[in-house]
Amino acid sequence: MEHIFSASADIELPSSRRSCWPAILRYNPFLPPQMYNVSPDTPANPVDVCYISTEKLPWKALNCSSTLQFGKMSLPLRMPKALLLQSKQGSLAVGTIDVPKAGPGELLVKTESTALNPADWKVQSYGIFVTDYPAVLGGDAAGIVEEVGEGVSGFAVGDRVLTEGNIDNAHATFQQYFIAVADITAKIPNNISFDHAASLPACVVTAVLGLFNQDDPAKSAALTPFWEESGKGKYVGKPIVVFGGATSVGQYVIQVAKLAGFSPIIGTASLHNTDLLKFFGATHVLDRKLSASELVAAVGKITSAPVELVYDTVSESDTQNAAYDVVAPGGTLVIVLQEAIDSAKKVAEKKVVHVYGSGHAAQNRKTAASFFSRFTALLEQGAIKPNRVEVLPNGLAGIVDGLERLKNNQVSGLKLVAHPQEGTA
Repeated sequence: MEHIFSASADIELPSSRRSCWPAILRYNPFLPPQMYNVSPDTPANPVDVCYISTEKLPWKALNCSSTLQFGKMSLPLRMPKALLLQSKQGSLAVGTIDVPKAGPGELLVKTESTALNPADWKVQSYGIFVTDYPAVLGGDAAGIVEEVGEGVSGFAVGDRVLTEGNIDNAHATFQQYFIAVADITAKIPNNISFDHAASLPACVVTAVLGLFNQDDPAKSAALTPFWEESGKGKYVGKPIVVFGGATSVGQYVIQVAKLAGFSPIIGTASLHNTDLLKFFGATHVLDRKLSASELVAAVGKITSAPVELVYDTVSESDTQNAAYDVVAPGGTLVIVLQEAIDSAKKVAEKKVVHVYGSGHAAQNRKTAASFFSRFTALLEQGAIKPNRVEVLPNGLAGIVDGLERLKNNQVSGLKLVAHPQEGTA
């Protein structure tokens, strides 16, 4: 693979080649490196600058007779790195990968921070979703726009953005450069760091789709979105119970439920997370260790209104069955994993929906895009607050230990993030 870069007249070429200006620097990573100093001046014609830096580069200087247009993007001087799943249920290791190209409606993003999700270790351990290897994982990222694809408006090179990744090598986020879909990407306001921005997308999208996706009522409570005029104040005074309120998804369910007007907002969690849940908008916190009957009784003491909406962000067998007991006839239970409710207690009057929390899915795209168009303003206003984060050491390599911690339930109340640009030498 060769990356082609425009060069200025200050590259130290032999005098016999100085007549070639403007020149192109052609980088072949398989040739021995040599030192050439590239100054920050920009040759105006006939070559547009792609990358200006002082680096060790193998080169060939070529005469230019036609214009080369790269959109002034900063391509990497070396093949970028990614954390690669080597085979089905195999090991993860840092390797190199080609820079993807932004197509129509897409952005090329330099990854400054990527967040870890339980889905990542499950793909590795269970061999699900992925069929082609080596594979890149990762579904959350924040970074800098390097290239804007055809037909994209509202974004420019240099913008700070957050987005939800997808399960394919171009769109996954455990790598130094990836492709973002523009209509499910949002600019990061100045009050949000890359790390906090990376903690947001997939979990916020899961919360939003589980509650407000009217295009797929079989997988959503299909409420009127709070960000639309017709949804403002519609659910004021209605109770909601959030199982797993301290999970990343749970924290965002609480926040969007508050924005939709729900009250009381009752969360279950370890009681040491009580202040955290109340910070995000919960009015009451119940001990997650309570039995199903104790939870039903505790909720009944908080509100006499029927609980028509319960969101179980844990969705293990015991939480699903307890949540099903809490939801009133005529109500909806939203779950995030396969249904595991005792068939003996199932009744037609209670609806159970299993949310598919990807904004990339066709049935979810309209709702996700509509939300992302408001996302920046909600963050800027503080209406949606990001998770607490812990930055993993060692860049991409550090993700491996982080996924093991998630797998062993050693993370509570925060999001693990990594910096893919670290350790790139």
